[in-house]
Amino acid sequence: MNQAQTNIRVMIVDDEPLARQGLRLRLQQLGDIEVVGEAGNGRDALQRIEQLQPDVLFLDIQMPGMTGLQLVQKLQQKHAQNAATELPLVVFITAYDDYAVRAFAEQALDYLLKPVDDERLTQSLQRVRGQLQQRDKLHQHQQLQKLLQHLQQQHLQEDRSDEQTIEELAALHRLLPAERMVFKDGHKTLRIKQADIRWIEAAGDYMCLQTKDTTHVVRATMKSIESKADPTILQRVHRSTMVNIQAIQSLIPYQNGEYMLTMDCGKQIKLSRHYRNKLDLLQST
Repeated sequence: MNQAQTNIRVMIVDDEPLARQGLRLRLQQLGDIEVVGEAGNGRDALQRIEQLQPDVLFLDIQMPGMTGLQLVQKLQQKHAQNAATELPLVVFITAYDDYAVRAFAEQALDYLLKPVDDERLTQSLQRVRGQLQQRDKLHQHQQLQKLLQHLQQQHLQEDRSDEQTIEELAALHRLLPAERMVFKDGHKTLRIKQADIRWIEAAGDYMCLQTKDTTHVVRATMKSIESKADPTILQRVHRSTMVNIQAIQSLIPYQNGEYMLTMDCGKQIKLSRHYRNKLDLLQST
């Protein structure tokens, strides 16, 4: 989802015209959703996805010719050949619950059973919004870093010391996440380098921050920590866990579309299927 774009661009792929119409009408009632296209089979969808570049696919699994699972595999192959293209998030739609495990194995964000329940559709869209916000945050961070590096190089090459350039560099530094996170531990103030954190786990009203050699128990919420985190270092992999993605040693398929992460210190942490969309990011570190 581009920063200049406020709406979530959705494409519906289903071989049943009435199913497409029903879902389209429900999505069009939502202010932040734009249905940019539809397709009745996987082959047409493959072409239209490249043209329309939707943020999200609502994708039927059982379709003649090319199933929804096969379509996702094709998209992943194209992405492997051209990493510059962004893979859309996928919400599978199926009439059969036993497809759910395979759906998550294909990196679906969610799956909905037909007939689609209003409450489940709302929950699924909440997940979509959350994941797109996280993706935007990562992109923004990367763009700021590139701009900062460019300005610093230019500053050095031109040997400039004017106040305006220094202020520009300082302003960009302030926009990027701080190298250290600040926490209160009783009467103590802790300043912890994000790169030193190995994982963070929720423990009731407290958070356990594990560094290379120490465990800190601090009063905080996962949401507050995530808002301050550098997305190139710390990423959520479970509703109650964040990890340092640079410290992941291996990823092993586990069960029900989940993965087991092994950290460089030997700790094993589960990647929840609800965070499977981050698998490409984790594998690229």
